[in-house]
Amino acid sequence: MREGSLEAPTRHPLAWTDPDFYDEAKLDAEMRRVLDICHGCRRCFNLCDSFPRLFDLVDASPTQELDGVDSKDFKQVVDACTLCDMCFMTKCPYVPPHEFDLDFPHLMLRYRAVETRQGKVGLAARELTKTDRNGKLAGAVAPLANWASDRANGLTRPILEKLGGVDRRAALPKFHGKTFAMRARQAPPAVDATAPGHGRKAVLYATCFVNYNNPGIGTAAQAILAKNGVETEVVYPACCGMPQLEQGNIEQVAAAARKVSAALASYIERGYDVIALMPSCALMLKFEWPLILPQDEGVKRLSQATFDVSEYIVAIAKKEGLAPGLKPLDGAVSLHLACHARAQNIGQKAAEMLRLIPGAEIAVIERCSGHGGSWGVMKDNFDTAIKTGKPVARQAAKFLESKGGEAKGGKVYIASECPLAGEHIVQGLELLDGPAPRVEHSTHPVEIFARAYGLNP
Repeated sequence: MREGSLEAPTRHPLAWTDPDFYDEAKLDAEMRRVLDICHGCRRCFNLCDSFPRLFDLVDASPTQELDGVDSKDFKQVVDACTLCDMCFMTKCPYVPPHEFDLDFPHLMLRYRAVETRQGKVGLAARELTKTDRNGKLAGAVAPLANWASDRANGLTRPILEKLGGVDRRAALPKFHGKTFAMRARQAPPAVDATAPGHGRKAVLYATCFVNYNNPGIGTAAQAILAKNGVETEVVYPACCGMPQLEQGNIEQVAAAARKVSAALASYIERGYDVIALMPSCALMLKFEWPLILPQDEGVKRLSQATFDVSEYIVAIAKKEGLAPGLKPLDGAVSLHLACHARAQNIGQKAAEMLRLIPGAEIAVIERCSGHGGSWGVMKDNFDTAIKTGKPVARQAAKFLESKGGEAKGGKVYIASECPLAGEHIVQGLELLDGPAPRVEHSTHPVEIFARAYGLNP
């Protein structure tokens, strides 16, 4: 094996059903083995806060080596990991098939799985990850829920911070009373039978975020596909389980994988592709579920049939050609590539998609925003999330300033494949030192693409 591991990275199935997976002594031994290699390399110092925390612990220890660090202090390293996978995918020279066999994110996941089994995850944290229940309840009273979660609400946000641990400064997603699945049933777009891509069939896996929080992304995606001749069905059996994965509740994730794969099986058998509308969910369906349930044939078939939404649109453009009608945008785009899109190892598909728009000016930001799903809104993590995402906010601010210093009037779009990351970047712009460009909100790349087709305002 050559130093540097030039071979493509591979991942082992998670041995979460093996009792040794939860053995504290064996976990500690593996933590020490991996963290000692990380300390000796230090290549990941600028990715997230996990590695600076680790290196500070080592440097402050009596021996200035890992043997001088108490095992109880490893928790602060684990707690800073957002499971973005960027150390594994872009930085670490020791990932499998290298003989050192490092998979830092999955080791952090194992640590959290042990904590979950020991009952160390608090009630509030567990309840916040129940996205389907929360989405249904909040959607039923959407105006009230959105009023209560607004950052400007000095009455309710301190209460949410105290009871739920959600930082009162963190921007939270809004809820909609009419889900994406409801909208798709009520007003499905007409499929253009003259489009070059006509004949394709796809299931849109709505995802909890699009279904309850941002149905406009789903509406835009469905309209683009219909314009390009793709027959679609919107299906949403349940959340993919990413929020539970972040907490190490692998058993719940496995249950979600079985449920969703069973619901989508008949579509795959009938020749439908499966399109996940959020990069985190695409990553779960494509890669994480098969590692959790490697013997499940339904999960395996779903993995092979799943596409990220931008990936799918680019595939149509390359294979059949896009339907005519794309018009130039009314502004340039600062595009953040989500970590979980990058972790799919499919290339810069969102950027490729937007560059199909005539005359499009795209400035790509390829770095973690620091949000990390539900991680970044928590009181214990919010300041770290803003700090980690500051380089992204600075890049976006520099681009905005080069285009006139504002994002009003369509001069510049602030876009991200992950809407949570997008809003986090907008908030990061607000918190930059000194005067910063004013941005109202971020946009998803498929919404921009739909705008170029004239399919949404």
